[in-house]
Amino acid sequence: MRVFCLVIVAAFFALSANAEPIEYFKVDGVTYNDAITTPDRFLGHGLGDKPVRHDMLVGYLRSIARQSERITSETIGFTHEGRPILFFTVTAPENHARIDEIKKAHKDRLGPGSDSGAQDGPAVVWLNYGVHGAESAGMDASIPTLYHLAAAEGAEIDDLLRETVIVIVAIFNPDGHSRRVNHVYTFLGDAKVTDPAHVQHNLWIEARTNHYWFDLNRDWLLLTQPESRSWITKWHEWKPNVSADFHEMGSNATYYFHPGEPRRKNPLIPDRERELLSTIAEGHARWLDSQGELYTSEEGFDNFYIGKGSTYPSINGGVGILFEAAAARGGKIDTENGVRTYAQNINIHFNTSLTTIEGARANKAALLDYQERFFEDAMKAARDGAVKAYVFTTDGDEARRKAFIDLLSRHDIKTYALARAVEAGGERFAAETSYVVPLAQPQYTMIRGVFDEVTQFEESVFYDVSGWTLPLAYDLDYAALDGLRYSDSLLGEEVAAVEIEKPAPPKSQYGYIFDWDDYYAPRALHRFQAEGAFARVIMRPKTVMANGASRPFREGAIFIPLSGQTVSADALHEIAKIAAEEDKIDIFAVDSGNAAAGVGDLGSRGSVRTLKKPSVMVLFDDGVARYGAGQLWHLLDHKMKIPVVLRRKDTLGGVDLSDYTHLILPGGGGARLSDNLRDKVRDWVRGGGVLVTTKQASVWAQDAFDIAARDKGTGADDETKTDADTGSGSGGNGDKAAASDEPPARFDYAEKTVLDAKHLVRGAVYASDLDPTHPLGFGHRDRRIATMRAMTDVLKTPKDPVATVARYLDEPLLSGYSSQKRLDEIAGTPSLTAVRQGGGAIVMFADDPAFRATFPGSEKLFLNAIFFASVIDRAVTPGDE
Repeated sequence: MRVFCLVIVAAFFALSANAEPIEYFKVDGVTYNDAITTPDRFLGHGLGDKPVRHDMLVGYLRSIARQSERITSETIGFTHEGRPILFFTVTAPENHARIDEIKKAHKDRLGPGSDSGAQDGPAVVWLNYGVHGAESAGMDASIPTLYHLAAAEGAEIDDLLRETVIVIVAIFNPDGHSRRVNHVYTFLGDAKVTDPAHVQHNLWIEARTNHYWFDLNRDWLLLTQPESRSWITKWHEWKPNVSADFHEMGSNATYYFHPGEPRRKNPLIPDRERELLSTIAEGHARWLDSQGELYTSEEGFDNFYIGKGSTYPSINGGVGILFEAAAARGGKIDTENGVRTYAQNINIHFNTSLTTIEGARANKAALLDYQERFFEDAMKAARDGAVKAYVFTTDGDEARRKAFIDLLSRHDIKTYALARAVEAGGERFAAETSYVVPLAQPQYTMIRGVFDEVTQFEESVFYDVSGWTLPLAYDLDYAALDGLRYSDSLLGEEVAAVEIEKPAPPKSQYGYIFDWDDYYAPRALHRFQAEGAFARVIMRPKTVMANGASRPFREGAIFIPLSGQTVSADALHEIAKIAAEEDKIDIFAVDSGNAAAGVGDLGSRGSVRTLKKPSVMVLFDDGVARYGAGQLWHLLDHKMKIPVVLRRKDTLGGVDLSDYTHLILPGGGGARLSDNLRDKVRDWVRGGGVLVTTKQASVWAQDAFDIAARDKGTGADDETKTDADTGSGSGGNGDKAAASDEPPARFDYAEKTVLDAKHLVRGAVYASDLDPTHPLGFGHRDRRIATMRAMTDVLKTPKDPVATVARYLDEPLLSGYSSQKRLDEIAGTPSLTAVRQGGGAIVMFADDPAFRATFPGSEKLFLNAIFFASVIDRAVTPGDE
């Protein structure tokens, strides 16, 4: 039971009407050490009155860590905006005295052949606070939790801390949290407004995400952001037994805790994990019952996508728990379940933190035994499985290869250099450029989570994406090795990181040249352009004398001539040296403009084109998905160092488009322009501008600009489409319901959820046939390209016969869920089209080319649209003469 103290105590300040003093959060019957500063004394207000500012939260948590011998604090990383991410280790003082020994013993139990005993040592409990910035109670619950662990006294807390090591990240998403706090403070009044329509209660994606609008709770697997890279290092340093993840959801919900939907568990997760999860959940239910709180479990949330904070632990030998409170973001809000307060949510999250820790202590032996057996069973499965290893390489792109090896290392997966060449999957993998990942290692389950191509599912309902095979996302050449092709003799030196060093080119009297295959070649090109140099692109392969030797260069190679530049030869050489060093590309000094006979010299006007320096505007909001816009912003700005002008879509009318070469309209339910803006953009395109669209925006653009020649696959469709089926009302795919004498099928209402999801495409990886000779295909050496598809609309075939840059294969599904109906509709349709209109172009992607910053192959296509759209030749079609 709790002491719900409604008496406002005057100490150093007066609490406001909805704040709660620390007595509200103290456990009944527990005494607290007066030497530990209480939150309200430090903050100047009670918990729950308003979100705690990040600087105050950091200051308070660091202060109690200094005051308590039970807590140590460290900064494990910084956000894009420079805010610290704090990590706390909480345990008994005697455990702290030998913490490195405890950590080592805990991890040693999990290695091959360990016999250290499953019941030895404390249970390790990990608490995640604040991965979504808009969900403030998930952050502020860290305050009473750490205060209690620091200040509570008595035999019970002493025993708890001796038998557990509690590791806490507070907070996961400081940048998003700070936006949320700023929003609440901006609209904070003296009188509390409980009406949900009040603006103070409404801020979601903008605060939910990090600086570049990434959902960090999808980044445990992908690790594209500094926040997730910081915490994953600590997670694997400890390999926790139990991980708890604290969130908020819609205000009209009740409290939720795992286990999730029983039928929607990733098959890589053992059934025993769910049994342990259910046992720990009994403690949450008991406390919530004692308070009369409404709650639910085993519905609404799944454990399928392994990149979430409550699912990632479950395929790494731990037990993952999701908690969701009904949000009261402005402090106090009316809901269909009565008035909800922010302090109430903090209190519930605080108490389920305690029931999680107590559940881990009470089930310590079972949890330690489960974790040890998890890794033993993984090694046995590796020995018994048909696939023994995966071999991979990238064709000419060392940066992608390095990034993938780094990703595997962060997931504690061992990678080895390939000791000798091997034939597999119809390809030859050379020893000097290839790597191998054996499955016979403790992270066997995680390896399968990364490499498996799964297309068969028990059910079609998914909370997040259904496919994420990362070698496909990274556009790797890879193959599985069976027992006939694999032996330990293939394993060279273990590789945890790959260093790329490129020599500076000698000073040239003619110019500099580099291939476009390298991932960071666009960054190098923009580096020259940003300094005022102009560049030319090779449209057909050439052999050029460079660095004293005859060298072949493919389509897309960039030539920086000395002739005609306003930048000095010395300055160009300095830029070339920096590009080699920082962009990690091979850049060569050109000795002669004379190329091999018959292909055109470097001065050719037809086979070498001059490029424009891009000036890019990205539209967001007003129907444009923040995630999609943020991914493209992150790619251009953070990865490629290309400045981006961000503009809300509904303010485009006030923009002089002549200042920009590119306008990016990402997808979303309302990703379309008004008729007046469409006409304005059409005139701008005809004058030389490039419009780039993705997903639903592409569906709109193909009709708005009269690009399509015909619909694909129009015909019978005897099932009613939902808004989700048609991309949230974005336009439909041209299907028409056929007349039929048969009555419509009848289903029970209980089947509605599954039926609604049956024909959705929920984050599946699709394959397309890419034209690598097209300027938008430059830098790719093979024709297959993988993209993440997450909508059902299809693009139509353009009138221009060479405008389909990439087309989905006849059997396009590589990994993830898609119904046969949707596969039939999507197969053979364009995935990328580029159409010249007047002096400009319209480039349309059917998918997100920069999905979660994890698809470098399709990112290259988008970057090609930025740099090369202006050199696409316009085809002459009937009626154009």
